[in-house]
Amino acid sequence: MTTAEKYVTAAYCVVFGLVLLYVVIIALKVQRLERDVDALEKDGDG
Repeated sequence: MTTAEKYVTAAYCVVFGLVLLYVVIIALKVQRLERDVDALEKDGDG
């Protein structure tokens, strides 16, 4: 494997890691929003 190939592989790994981190953060935010919506719906029923 040449040096250039190592840099390209490293760049792809970094980008993949950042995308994965972004997806995890968005999933956590969606989960929190769903809890908030459920709490608001429950408060509205009473």
